[in-house]
Amino acid sequence: MRARKIATAAIAAAFVMFPAGSALAGSGPAPAPSERSSTQSTAPSPKGNPLSEKAQAADVCSDAHQIGETGYIKRDGETIASVKQFYSPDCNENYSYVWLWQDFVDQEDTYTVSTGIHSSTQGKDLGTQKFPADTGQEYWSAGTDTVDDCTTGFGTVLPEGSSTTYRGITDERC
Repeated sequence: MRARKIATAAIAAAFVMFPAGSALAGSGPAPAPSERSSTQSTAPSPKGNPLSEKAQAADVCSDAHQIGETGYIKRDGETIASVKQFYSPDCNENYSYVWLWQDFVDQEDTYTVSTGIHSSTQGKDLGTQKFPADTGQEYWSAGTDTVDDCTTGFGTVLPEGSSTTYRGITDERC
């Protein structure tokens, strides 16, 4: 009788912790290919979209995805941009991506942005792209042949009229 009460209490506790209809990670089937969206967005985004117009203009491969942790560019303690490193298995290249935060874009008329990959293995910056006197929000480096190196993505922002260049980097990936 005592075992039945313990079992009943355990089952009741499980229903409290996991109510009917709860989904747990990995508890459902993956959507069939026919149920997946056949079109992918080309809109720029803070996460980085390798299908965006600016990414395609920089020859970013469509399968590129973020690797490592996001870095941040700060001005006087306030975040003005994020920096990410991307990797494309199909093209075997790394890219850097800078996204300027809307508050910064709204405050500044123009700014110069640079983004690239730093290879600590080679001891130099590679794939660096510079965008002088710009007003955009999304910036991609050129692809780099650095997948076998230890690398960080970096970005710099120089507001018009400022003597200070603000810099951010991602974590290093080896």
